[in-house]
Amino acid sequence: MNFHVFTLFPGMFHGPLNESIIKRARDKGLINVSLHDIRDYTEDKHRIVDDYAYGGGPGMVMKPEPVFKAVEAQLEHIRAVQATPDRVPVIMLSPKGRVLTQQVARDLALHPDIVLICGHYEGVDQRIVEHLATDEISIGDYVMTGGELAAMVIIDSVARLVPEVLGSEESTSRESHTDGLLQYPQYTRPPEFRGWEVPEVLLSGHHARIEEWRREQSINETRRRRPDMLDDNENPAKPDESSR
Repeated sequence: MNFHVFTLFPGMFHGPLNESIIKRARDKGLINVSLHDIRDYTEDKHRIVDDYAYGGGPGMVMKPEPVFKAVEAQLEHIRAVQATPDRVPVIMLSPKGRVLTQQVARDLALHPDIVLICGHYEGVDQRIVEHLATDEISIGDYVMTGGELAAMVIIDSVARLVPEVLGSEESTSRESHTDGLLQYPQYTRPPEFRGWEVPEVLLSGHHARIEEWRREQSINETRRRRPDMLDDNENPAKPDESSR
């Protein structure tokens, strides 16, 4: 899978892309992240990428010309090298976009190429949103200084769904939000720590009972922390409160 990131601050990505699972996935060639500095596509000596907003107001707005030029050049290259041309998602990172969910991440993971445009300053020229981007995505109902951190979140959440990135297909099948529920509590050694013991059922070796306990705990956790999610979950079994 290929991520194509368009940003004014490519240096922000160097740490996250060179650590942990993402680094290993890149080293193995399972994912590729190419960073494109939008300033490289300006045509003036000062490499200006922003200007004042028409109508007045605070802050600066990113100009359309360098963004269109940068993204369209990459899209042309992608289509030239793809054996079977695929519709490339061109995502504008924006607090006005649809909220990133696990299902959105799964949908994006089906594409061989994804373009991510990082806004900055007061925002971007609306013509970028209407005539270049195919989607707007937000990582939550809050505003950040730019789209770079949001792009990193999308790269991480999508890349881990690429086959072989996590090493086990089962890793993503038991996580929070995968089946409409939050994940059950996890424990490891020692079986007793400061007087707090691991639930006996997990030490029993009885796989059917363990799976039943985990299902009950997932429902309990979801009802307690995110009851709104239960509305979308099909007929969850009534949790056994005594199992907590």
